[in-house]
Amino acid sequence: MTGFGLASTEHQNTKFLVEIKSLNSKFLELNLKLPRAFSEKELYLRNICSKEIERGKVSVSINVERNEETLKGAKINTQLLTLYYTQLQQINETLKAGSSNLLQTALNFPEVITYAEEEASESEWQALNSAFEKAILNFNKFRADEGKVLQADLELRIKNILEHFEEVAKLAPLRVPLIKERLNQFLEETIGKTNIDQNRFEQELIYYIDKLDITEEQTRLKSHCDYFMATLKSNEANGKKLGFISQEIGREINTMGAKANDAKIQQLVVGMKEELEKIKEQLLNVL
Repeated sequence: MTGFGLASTEHQNTKFLVEIKSLNSKFLELNLKLPRAFSEKELYLRNICSKEIERGKVSVSINVERNEETLKGAKINTQLLTLYYTQLQQINETLKAGSSNLLQTALNFPEVITYAEEEASESEWQALNSAFEKAILNFNKFRADEGKVLQADLELRIKNILEHFEEVAKLAPLRVPLIKERLNQFLEETIGKTNIDQNRFEQELIYYIDKLDITEEQTRLKSHCDYFMATLKSNEANGKKLGFISQEIGREINTMGAKANDAKIQQLVVGMKEELEKIKEQLLNVL
């Protein structure tokens, strides 16, 4: 959701500059800085940002640069300033305060300085709106270009998880004879080969192996990865959905790790977890 867009336009010796920046956020947090002359357009601009940007901590800065001919300056009420300054001098002498910044203090009093009320014409608004629309387009282009890079990285991470998954699928069936041999050897060493009830042993072995079976987890993990890839290629904003799918992928990976009972499979599970963590980090940047 990080992004940047900049655009400007000129109209009748006035330059309108619009800058849009965003960082990651679960919701739209919009900070809009707008000149007073266009304050009545604030709601309109906010609605456009909400529609076009959707999510992110967004800062929109709109500046109007006028030349000397069109610039309206401030006016100083000299009578009021003189009155305040005289009174401050008298108070200063009475209190023997020795203050030397009385003029600056008087300038800060209410209504000493008044600013000319700016009014924006319809043509000026059209010029500003044109710059704003260009900035939005540049902003979305920036995010789209970044999104292509993110998509390629996420596809690579899912591909790596699936490669680990294929290795797990090859190793999983090999556990059964190893488990059987290990348990049989343990019983022979503890109670003796002649005292082993083979029927009971086979029943317990089936029960034990069933607890370690990861077939369902493998099926669901493959399904979640395929769904993630399909969602990633959608033109809609699916950042939150991808986050939910990644949580489901993580749940299956964790269960496989808990049931693995095999060092090589555990190593592959660790590899899948590493890839998934990178996916979750990148999803913070996805709209």
